[in-house]
Amino acid sequence: MSNLIQAAREQVSQLTQAAYEKAASEGLFPAGQEIRGTVEVPKDSKNGDFASSFAMAGAKALRMAPRQIAQIILDHLELEGTLFQRAEIAGPGFLNFFYAPRWYGEVLGAVEEAPDTYGACGEGAGRKVMVEFVSANPTGPMHMGNARGGVLGDTLANVLRRAGWDAWKEFYINDAGNQVDKFARSIHARYMQLILGEDNYPFPEDGYQGGDIKELAQAFYEAHGDSYKDAPEGKWLDEMSRFGLERNIPKMKDDLRKYGIEYDQWFFESELHDSGYVAETVALLTEKGWTYEKEGALWLNTTELLKEKFIREGKTREQADKLDLKDDVLRRANGFYTYFAADIAYHRNKFEKRGFDKVINVWGADHHGHVARLQAALDGLGLDGSNRLVIVLMQLVNLLQDGKPVRMSKRTGKAIALHDLLDEISVDAARYYFNNRAATSPLDFDLDLAVRQDSDNPVYYVQYAHARICSLLTRMKEAGAGVCPAREVDACALVQPEELALVKTIAQYPEEIRLAARDCDPSRINRYLTALAGDFHRFYNACRCMVDDPCVQAARLKLADSVRLVLANGLGLLGVTAPNKM
Repeated sequence: MSNLIQAAREQVSQLTQAAYEKAASEGLFPAGQEIRGTVEVPKDSKNGDFASSFAMAGAKALRMAPRQIAQIILDHLELEGTLFQRAEIAGPGFLNFFYAPRWYGEVLGAVEEAPDTYGACGEGAGRKVMVEFVSANPTGPMHMGNARGGVLGDTLANVLRRAGWDAWKEFYINDAGNQVDKFARSIHARYMQLILGEDNYPFPEDGYQGGDIKELAQAFYEAHGDSYKDAPEGKWLDEMSRFGLERNIPKMKDDLRKYGIEYDQWFFESELHDSGYVAETVALLTEKGWTYEKEGALWLNTTELLKEKFIREGKTREQADKLDLKDDVLRRANGFYTYFAADIAYHRNKFEKRGFDKVINVWGADHHGHVARLQAALDGLGLDGSNRLVIVLMQLVNLLQDGKPVRMSKRTGKAIALHDLLDEISVDAARYYFNNRAATSPLDFDLDLAVRQDSDNPVYYVQYAHARICSLLTRMKEAGAGVCPAREVDACALVQPEELALVKTIAQYPEEIRLAARDCDPSRINRYLTALAGDFHRFYNACRCMVDDPCVQAARLKLADSVRLVLANGLGLLGVTAPNKM
């Protein structure tokens, strides 16, 4: 078991229960009592590595004062061969347990045994989870918001795999609907302006203003001349949307590949329409009684679906009736299906057709009003969307340079494109920074700090710790001192506070992976790596590795090498390199 903190926690419960049963067999306690005390990590390590409240929890059932119970438990504890070397009573009756050297040795051994997968757990139990992220409209270049969503989704999928899930990465391409229609009309307007002059052909008020649209129009003109000048609308709409998408989608793939992101699948919205899957999904909602017609359009009774969802989640019918809820159009009066209808069909495809047990979408915070509606629609199809569909809402990125915000606007064409950003800073810095805070928090991205080569730069701080260890191990090896296997290292030699704290931080890594997967918060890995790097730097400054005592030297070298392996492991989850030199 790589989660040795959890193993130790469970052993505390087992030891106290065994001590209780032994004392009960001697008539010191009433037998057969079920006592559920907590086992927590004290805030101050002076109070042990775990504190059990067994004695306080059992006071009523055992009809004794907690400290008296604690003393009897302490007298009957059998710690030989366990992960603990001693226990003591504290305060009103806490039982404090202290790790034995064996535990520290087992931590180092666990890292050595599987350095690349250390921290793995079986929480996912092989279940299928899809992480859908970025899914930007293919109508322009990737921008800063996509950059944040990209690293959050990619890292989350990596963490889920380490936590035992069968994770799948997907990009949903919105190649149908109003956005693509607007995209084609924008290209057409710029194309006509090339032929007739900019002042002689109006540009749509809601059109895409970016320079990339002009480039696509120029490329279309070079390929076709003025042959589309008098073409019917249906023809140029189809051709220009196809022309633009065929050029933009490969660019998006290239940008994301440069950013270190590879998807398992790029899923096209048009496939849902062309196959009839959207129409079939809407028909299923109608069969289940969740739709009605009004003014020639087909509507989803979102109001009632949401009320039922909120009641299941604990609201009363009276509370649900007071909510300001609205229904949604699924099929317009002109016969075209809405984006919401396609989105319901897409998620039905994820659960019903492709068999994912759980789906996680990384969306911008502006989509918050869409979350409950989509979950409720899936509930209406019997797919339990309220529990199986998780939406991670991502807050905005504030780009800073010279201490001032860099203004961005997609509409005016002044957005900071992902490929431009990666020309300014390294992929490592971008990936680390965009994952450095939880998705629910706004992120200040300081361009100046991201390129600095000092400890104020968080990615540099962590990478430098790895490089520093590599340099240390090289020097020690040249001096004839290599890293020993864990079985040859005497963990009893690790006695300094900085050494013990460092081992405990290493041991915390599996729990951080479990919690990051559970909470869909991969930024926990960043915070962990920063803490591990800090603990290593403190150890390095306090404890020399080249010492006369061979046992101490071997233990410290093994400890340093273990940190190196865990740093590389964690940086790998983030998609960040672990350099040997800096």
